[in-house]
Amino acid sequence: MTDHYDALETREPIQREAELFSRLPDVLRRAMAAPAYAERLKGTDPASVTDRAALARLPVLRKSELPALHKAAPPFGGLVAGLPGSFGRLFTSPGPIFEPEAVHADPWRGARALFAAGFRPGDVVLNTFSYHLTPGGFIFDASARALGCAVIPAGPGNTEAQFELIEAYRPVGYSGTPDFLKILLDAAASAGRDVSSIKRALVSGAAFPKSLQDEVKARGVDAYQAFGTADLGLIAFETEAHDGMVVNEDLIFEIVRPGTGDPVAPGDVGEIVVTSLDPHHPWIRLALGDLTAVLPGTSACGRTNMRIKGWMGRADQTTKVKGMFVRPEQIAEIGKRHPELGRLRLVVTRSGESDLMTLKAETASPNAGLMEAVVATLRNVTKLGGSVDWVEPKSLPNDGKVIVDERS
Repeated sequence: MTDHYDALETREPIQREAELFSRLPDVLRRAMAAPAYAERLKGTDPASVTDRAALARLPVLRKSELPALHKAAPPFGGLVAGLPGSFGRLFTSPGPIFEPEAVHADPWRGARALFAAGFRPGDVVLNTFSYHLTPGGFIFDASARALGCAVIPAGPGNTEAQFELIEAYRPVGYSGTPDFLKILLDAAASAGRDVSSIKRALVSGAAFPKSLQDEVKARGVDAYQAFGTADLGLIAFETEAHDGMVVNEDLIFEIVRPGTGDPVAPGDVGEIVVTSLDPHHPWIRLALGDLTAVLPGTSACGRTNMRIKGWMGRADQTTKVKGMFVRPEQIAEIGKRHPELGRLRLVVTRSGESDLMTLKAETASPNAGLMEAVVATLRNVTKLGGSVDWVEPKSLPNDGKVIVDERS
């Protein structure tokens, strides 16, 4: 029994980086065979995109754009060169967003996450993610079978039927939301049903607070978290070290300032952007709208890929002020026009019957001229008036929030 899925997980980071970027030009060429990518990446020479600096110059594709793209050019918004019939399964998620499943083994890259959570070939896994139209159930089903596990395709709900399956097949593993795991354990205890065969779990799709982690652990289940999306599959996962989440292999993972495609400084909270290297269905700089930050160093488990803190909130902090939308990219534009400023945070409050905007701006050299210029830029960019408050450098929280709505 080995500690790692394969040697890719423990290679030198510089070796991984070189291998990923050696593959990227060909993936870009394949992506640009699709009309929407051809338009978005017009003028890009794929052969020149061989490092992170070059990749960061390409435009991001925001997940929030996908419903409109898919509606305008169904089913995949012109972002996929292959026809629907070239894929294995075809799904939909709210939006609607239409997601195809590739036909190769482990199309959602989840076997590594299950292995890191202690699942092994020959295990029986109770999969309680939904199998109806959305890809969740099939993501974990395909990943478990790629690892060599047998899967009970239970889906969520109907605990009585779940108990019968558990008592008959004695699964050692659970995959599903942490909420339903608690429901299952509670119902079993109340009904006197034996679910003690379940010893480990890979959970996703909902918050897993420390209190619930402790409760599940006390009931004999060793549970690990995974972060993924219906577009990309499993992106990052916990390991036995429980020291953050390790980014999956075959992905180029970036963290950018919300509202931009600009990478943040190491350790800063920002929006997750992922480039996948699946030649059949590549994603180029897909901005997920989720916040996280990179952790320094490598995991104590021996895996050498980038570690992240996990999900830290949403990057899309768009809010409406006086009937007009104010967006994170507008705050980023103010920062670009005034590079002498540090972090920025727009605070929206209410006084009487009026909305008020205050831009908190870090600066080491406050002065009246700069104040006047930033106030003017705030009005020019947002088309709304507001005030500016100077704050000390590094005093604003490192939480990725650039717009905070404090109206009750």
